[in-house]
Amino acid sequence: MKIIKNLLAIVGLMSISGLFIFAVQSPVDKDMMPEQKLDNGYNIYALKIPDELNFADEPLPLSIPDVYERMDRELLVNTYWQSNALLMFKRAQKYFPVIEPILKKHGIPDDFKYLAVIESGLTNAVSPAGARGVWQIMPATARENGLEVNDNVDERYHLEKSTEVACKYLLQSKRSLGSWTLAAAAYNAGNAGISRRLKEQNVTDYYDLLLGEETGRYMFRIVALKEIMTNPKVYGFNFEENDLYANIPTFNVVVDKEIPDFTAFAQEYGINYKVLKIHNPWLRETRLNNKTRKEYVIEIPEKGHYSNN
Repeated sequence: MKIIKNLLAIVGLMSISGLFIFAVQSPVDKDMMPEQKLDNGYNIYALKIPDELNFADEPLPLSIPDVYERMDRELLVNTYWQSNALLMFKRAQKYFPVIEPILKKHGIPDDFKYLAVIESGLTNAVSPAGARGVWQIMPATARENGLEVNDNVDERYHLEKSTEVACKYLLQSKRSLGSWTLAAAAYNAGNAGISRRLKEQNVTDYYDLLLGEETGRYMFRIVALKEIMTNPKVYGFNFEENDLYANIPTFNVVVDKEIPDFTAFAQEYGINYKVLKIHNPWLRETRLNNKTRKEYVIEIPEKGHYSNN
Protein backbone atom coordinates (compact mmCIF):
# COMPACT_ATOMS: atom_id res chain seq x y z
CA MET A 1 0.00 0.00 0.00
CA LYS A 2 2.84 2.35 0.90
CA ILE A 3 4.55 1.59 -2.43
CA ILE A 4 1.33 2.39 -4.33
CA LYS A 5 0.99 5.71 -2.47
CA ASN A 6 4.56 6.62 -3.34
CA LEU A 7 3.99 5.78 -7.00
CA LEU A 8 0.83 7.88 -7.07
CA ALA A 9 2.72 10.78 -5.48
CA ILE A 10 5.46 10.57 -8.12
CA VAL A 11 2.89 10.43 -10.94
CA GLY A 12 1.11 13.43 -9.46
CA LEU A 13 4.34 15.39 -9.14
CA MET A 14 5.27 14.60 -12.74
CA SER A 15 1.80 15.70 -13.91
CA ILE A 16 2.10 19.04 -12.08
CA SER A 17 5.64 19.53 -13.47
CA GLY A 18 4.35 18.81 -16.97
CA LEU A 19 1.64 21.43 -16.57
CA PHE A 20 4.22 23.95 -15.32
CA ILE A 21 6.56 23.27 -18.22
CA PHE A 22 3.65 23.53 -20.67
CA ALA A 23 2.64 26.86 -19.12
CA VAL A 24 6.18 28.26 -19.40
CA GLN A 25 6.43 27.11 -23.01
CA SER A 26 2.98 28.33 -24.01
CA PRO A 27 2.61 30.36 -27.25
CA VAL A 28 1.68 33.46 -25.25
CA ASP A 29 5.08 33.52 -23.53
CA LYS A 30 6.88 32.90 -26.80
CA ASP A 31 5.10 35.81 -28.38
CA MET A 32 6.18 38.08 -25.53
CA MET A 33 9.87 37.22 -25.74
CA PRO A 34 10.82 39.42 -28.72
CA GLU A 35 9.04 42.37 -27.10
CA GLN A 36 10.96 41.77 -23.87
CA LYS A 37 14.25 41.78 -25.77
CA LEU A 38 13.39 45.12 -27.34
CA ASP A 39 12.45 46.51 -23.95
CA ASN A 40 15.90 45.95 -22.48
CA GLY A 41 17.19 49.01 -24.42
CA TYR A 42 20.63 47.56 -25.16
CA ASN A 43 21.52 46.13 -28.54
CA ILE A 44 24.84 45.74 -30.34
CA TYR A 45 25.04 46.74 -33.98
CA ALA A 46 27.71 46.70 -36.64
CA LEU A 47 28.65 50.25 -37.58
CA LYS A 48 28.39 51.78 -41.01
CA ILE A 49 31.70 53.33 -41.97
CA PRO A 50 31.10 56.78 -43.51
CA ASP A 51 31.83 56.93 -47.22
CA GLU A 52 34.39 59.67 -46.63
CA LEU A 53 36.64 60.36 -43.65
CA ASN A 54 39.56 62.73 -43.35
CA PHE A 55 42.14 64.10 -40.99
CA ALA A 56 42.99 67.78 -41.44
CA ASP A 57 41.28 67.62 -44.86
CA GLU A 58 43.58 64.75 -45.91
CA PRO A 59 41.29 61.85 -46.92
CA LEU A 60 41.57 58.28 -45.69
CA PRO A 61 41.81 55.81 -48.62
CA LEU A 62 38.91 53.66 -47.42
CA SER A 63 38.86 51.75 -50.71
CA ILE A 64 42.01 49.94 -49.53
CA PRO A 65 40.75 46.82 -47.66
CA ASP A 66 43.13 46.95 -44.69
CA VAL A 67 42.51 50.69 -44.22
CA TYR A 68 38.77 50.05 -44.15
CA GLU A 69 39.15 47.22 -41.61
CA ARG A 70 41.45 49.20 -39.35
CA MET A 71 39.06 52.13 -39.37
CA ASP A 72 36.16 49.80 -38.61
CA ARG A 73 38.07 48.40 -35.63
CA GLU A 74 38.70 51.80 -34.04
CA LEU A 75 35.14 52.97 -34.56
CA LEU A 76 33.83 49.81 -32.92
CA VAL A 77 36.28 49.88 -30.02
CA ASN A 78 35.69 53.53 -29.22
CA THR A 79 31.92 53.48 -29.76
CA TYR A 80 31.30 50.48 -27.53
CA TRP A 81 33.73 51.59 -24.83
CA GLN A 82 30.90 53.85 -23.78
CA SER A 83 32.15 55.03 -20.38
CA ASN A 84 35.45 56.19 -21.83
CA ALA A 85 33.80 57.97 -24.76
CA LEU A 86 31.34 59.76 -22.48
CA LEU A 87 34.23 61.00 -20.36
CA MET A 88 35.87 62.38 -23.51
CA PHE A 89 32.72 64.35 -24.32
CA LYS A 90 32.59 65.69 -20.78
CA ARG A 91 36.26 66.70 -20.60
CA ALA A 92 36.30 68.15 -24.11
CA GLN A 93 33.80 70.80 -23.02
CA LYS A 94 36.35 71.90 -20.44
CA TYR A 95 39.63 71.67 -22.38
CA PHE A 96 38.85 72.22 -26.08
CA PRO A 97 38.09 75.94 -25.58
CA VAL A 98 41.66 76.32 -24.26
CA ILE A 99 43.32 74.19 -26.96
CA GLU A 100 41.43 75.36 -30.06
CA PRO A 101 42.56 79.02 -30.17
CA ILE A 102 46.21 78.03 -29.65
CA LEU A 103 46.06 75.58 -32.57
CA LYS A 104 44.42 78.28 -34.69
CA LYS A 105 47.05 80.86 -33.75
CA HIS A 106 49.79 78.56 -35.07
CA GLY A 107 47.89 77.63 -38.25
CA ILE A 108 47.45 74.01 -37.15
CA PRO A 109 44.22 72.25 -38.19
CA ASP A 110 41.57 71.99 -35.51
CA ASP A 111 41.56 68.17 -35.89
CA PHE A 112 44.76 68.02 -33.83
CA LYS A 113 42.75 68.52 -30.66
CA TYR A 114 41.72 64.87 -31.09
CA LEU A 115 45.39 63.91 -30.94
CA ALA A 116 45.39 65.21 -27.36
CA VAL A 117 42.30 63.08 -26.70
CA ILE A 118 44.01 59.83 -27.65
CA GLU A 119 47.35 60.82 -26.09
CA SER A 120 46.04 61.38 -22.59
CA GLY A 121 42.25 61.12 -22.48
CA LEU A 122 42.43 64.87 -21.69
CA THR A 123 44.01 64.16 -18.32
CA ASN A 124 47.41 64.90 -16.84
CA ALA A 125 48.57 61.38 -17.62
CA VAL A 126 52.00 59.93 -16.89
CA SER A 127 53.46 57.39 -19.33
CA PRO A 128 55.92 54.61 -18.43
CA ALA A 129 58.47 56.37 -20.68
CA GLY A 130 58.20 59.59 -18.67
CA ALA A 131 55.92 61.67 -20.90
CA ARG A 132 53.48 63.82 -18.95
CA GLY A 133 50.49 66.09 -19.23
CA VAL A 134 47.61 66.35 -21.69
CA TRP A 135 50.04 66.41 -24.64
CA GLN A 136 52.35 63.71 -23.21
CA ILE A 137 55.58 65.66 -23.64
CA MET A 138 58.95 64.12 -22.79
CA PRO A 139 61.30 66.06 -20.46
CA ALA A 140 63.96 66.76 -23.13
CA THR A 141 61.38 68.06 -25.63
CA ALA A 142 59.86 70.29 -22.95
CA ARG A 143 63.19 71.81 -21.95
CA GLU A 144 64.27 72.29 -25.59
CA ASN A 145 61.12 74.35 -26.08
CA GLY A 146 61.48 76.51 -23.00
CA LEU A 147 59.38 74.69 -20.43
CA GLU A 148 60.61 74.40 -16.85
CA VAL A 149 60.78 70.77 -15.74
CA ASN A 150 61.98 69.85 -12.25
CA ASP A 151 60.65 68.47 -8.97
CA ASN A 152 59.26 71.85 -7.93
CA VAL A 153 57.71 73.07 -11.20
CA ASP A 154 56.77 70.97 -14.23
CA GLU A 155 55.19 73.06 -16.97
CA ARG A 156 54.27 70.00 -19.03
CA TYR A 157 51.19 70.04 -16.77
CA HIS A 158 50.42 73.64 -17.82
CA LEU A 159 47.77 73.25 -20.53
CA GLU A 160 48.41 76.48 -22.42
CA LYS A 161 52.21 76.21 -22.34
CA SER A 162 52.28 72.52 -23.25
CA THR A 163 49.86 73.15 -26.14
CA GLU A 164 52.28 75.79 -27.45
CA VAL A 165 55.12 73.24 -27.36
CA ALA A 166 53.00 70.60 -29.10
CA CYS A 167 52.25 73.13 -31.85
CA LYS A 168 55.95 73.85 -32.40
CA TYR A 169 56.67 70.15 -32.69
CA LEU A 170 53.81 69.55 -35.11
CA LEU A 171 54.81 72.47 -37.35
CA GLN A 172 58.36 71.15 -37.52
CA SER A 173 57.06 67.68 -38.39
CA LYS A 174 54.81 69.06 -41.13
CA ARG A 175 57.74 70.91 -42.71
CA SER A 176 59.90 67.82 -42.51
CA LEU A 177 57.41 65.14 -43.61
CA GLY A 178 55.06 67.03 -45.91
CA SER A 179 51.58 66.13 -44.64
CA TRP A 180 49.53 66.69 -41.51
CA THR A 181 48.79 62.95 -41.30
CA LEU A 182 52.50 62.10 -41.19
CA ALA A 183 53.10 64.95 -38.74
CA ALA A 184 50.48 63.48 -36.41
CA ALA A 185 51.98 59.98 -36.74
CA ALA A 186 55.40 61.45 -35.95
CA TYR A 187 54.01 62.80 -32.69
CA ASN A 188 53.81 59.16 -31.67
CA ALA A 189 56.83 57.62 -33.40
CA GLY A 190 59.12 60.63 -33.83
CA ASN A 191 60.16 62.46 -36.98
CA ALA A 192 63.23 60.28 -37.46
CA GLY A 193 61.24 57.09 -36.94
CA ILE A 194 58.59 57.96 -39.54
CA SER A 195 61.20 59.24 -42.03
CA ARG A 196 63.19 56.03 -41.69
CA ARG A 197 60.14 53.81 -42.27
CA LEU A 198 59.07 55.81 -45.33
CA LYS A 199 62.53 55.42 -46.82
CA GLU A 200 62.85 51.72 -45.95
CA GLN A 201 59.48 50.85 -47.47
CA ASN A 202 59.81 53.29 -50.39
CA VAL A 203 56.41 54.93 -49.86
CA THR A 204 55.26 58.48 -49.15
CA ASP A 205 51.94 58.00 -47.33
CA TYR A 206 51.07 56.88 -43.78
CA TYR A 207 48.37 54.52 -45.04
CA ASP A 208 50.92 52.65 -47.18
CA LEU A 209 53.28 52.03 -44.26
CA LEU A 210 53.59 48.81 -42.29
CA LEU A 211 54.05 49.99 -38.72
CA GLY A 212 54.04 48.59 -35.21
CA GLU A 213 50.78 48.16 -33.32
CA GLU A 214 50.70 51.52 -31.54
CA THR A 215 51.71 53.79 -34.43
CA GLY A 216 49.76 51.65 -36.88
CA ARG A 217 46.55 52.31 -34.95
CA TYR A 218 47.39 55.90 -34.09
CA MET A 219 45.76 57.82 -36.96
CA PHE A 220 42.73 55.53 -37.02
CA ARG A 221 42.14 56.18 -33.34
CA ILE A 222 42.37 59.94 -33.87
CA VAL A 223 39.92 59.84 -36.79
CA ALA A 224 37.56 57.53 -34.87
CA LEU A 225 37.41 59.91 -31.91
CA LYS A 226 36.95 62.85 -34.27
CA GLU A 227 34.05 61.09 -36.01
CA ILE A 228 32.35 59.98 -32.78
CA MET A 229 32.80 63.27 -30.95
CA THR A 230 31.59 65.26 -33.96
CA ASN A 231 28.48 63.10 -34.41
CA PRO A 232 27.56 61.77 -30.96
CA LYS A 233 23.93 60.89 -31.66
CA VAL A 234 24.85 58.89 -34.77
CA TYR A 235 26.88 56.61 -32.48
CA GLY A 236 24.27 56.39 -29.75
CA PHE A 237 25.55 58.95 -27.25
CA ASN A 238 22.90 61.04 -25.56
CA PHE A 239 23.64 63.85 -23.17
CA GLU A 240 22.62 67.41 -22.33
CA GLU A 241 24.82 70.48 -22.06
CA ASN A 242 24.63 70.38 -18.27
CA ASP A 243 26.01 66.80 -18.27
CA LEU A 244 29.39 68.12 -19.47
CA TYR A 245 32.18 69.46 -17.28
CA ALA A 246 32.36 73.23 -16.85
CA ASN A 247 35.49 75.32 -17.22
CA ILE A 248 35.67 77.26 -13.95
CA PRO A 249 36.49 80.95 -14.55
CA THR A 250 39.73 82.12 -12.95
CA PHE A 251 41.83 85.22 -12.46
CA ASN A 252 45.62 85.43 -12.50
CA VAL A 253 47.97 86.21 -9.64
CA VAL A 254 51.54 87.06 -10.65
CA VAL A 255 54.22 86.05 -8.14
CA ASP A 256 57.98 86.70 -8.37
CA LYS A 257 59.16 85.36 -5.04
CA GLU A 258 59.26 82.22 -2.97
CA ILE A 259 56.00 80.87 -1.60
CA PRO A 260 56.93 78.81 1.49
CA ASP A 261 53.49 77.32 2.12
CA PHE A 262 50.85 76.79 -0.57
CA THR A 263 48.20 75.95 2.02
CA ALA A 264 48.50 79.39 3.58
CA PHE A 265 48.76 81.01 0.12
CA ALA A 266 45.54 79.31 -1.00
CA GLN A 267 43.68 80.38 2.12
CA GLU A 268 44.56 84.01 1.39
CA TYR A 269 42.34 83.70 -1.70
CA GLY A 270 39.50 81.85 -0.01
CA ILE A 271 40.34 78.39 -1.39
CA ASN A 272 42.11 75.31 -0.06
CA TYR A 273 45.31 73.55 -1.12
CA LYS A 274 43.42 70.96 -3.19
CA VAL A 275 41.64 73.59 -5.29
CA LEU A 276 44.88 75.51 -5.83
CA LYS A 277 46.54 72.36 -7.19
CA ILE A 278 43.54 71.45 -9.39
CA HIS A 279 43.90 74.77 -11.20
CA ASN A 280 47.70 74.77 -11.19
CA PRO A 281 48.84 71.15 -11.62
CA TRP A 282 52.27 72.37 -12.82
CA LEU A 283 53.06 73.31 -9.19
CA ARG A 284 54.44 69.96 -8.05
CA GLU A 285 55.33 70.52 -4.39
CA THR A 286 53.85 72.14 -1.30
CA ARG A 287 55.95 75.28 -1.84
CA LEU A 288 57.45 77.36 -4.65
CA ASN A 289 61.22 77.68 -4.33
CA ASN A 290 61.84 80.50 -6.87
CA LYS A 291 65.28 81.57 -5.73
CA THR A 292 65.79 83.39 -9.07
CA ARG A 293 62.66 85.54 -8.54
CA LYS A 294 61.15 84.35 -11.81
CA GLU A 295 57.62 85.52 -12.61
CA TYR A 296 54.95 82.83 -12.39
CA VAL A 297 51.24 83.22 -13.11
CA ILE A 298 49.01 81.30 -10.71
CA GLU A 299 45.33 80.78 -11.54
CA ILE A 300 42.79 81.37 -8.78
CA PRO A 301 39.12 80.41 -9.29
CA GLU A 302 36.61 83.20 -9.06
CA LYS A 303 34.47 83.30 -5.95
CA GLY A 304 31.37 81.16 -5.64
CA HIS A 305 32.53 78.02 -7.48
CA TYR A 306 33.85 76.09 -4.46
CA SER A 307 32.35 75.77 -1.03
CA ASN A 308 35.39 77.39 0.60
CA ASN A 309 35.20 80.60 -1.43
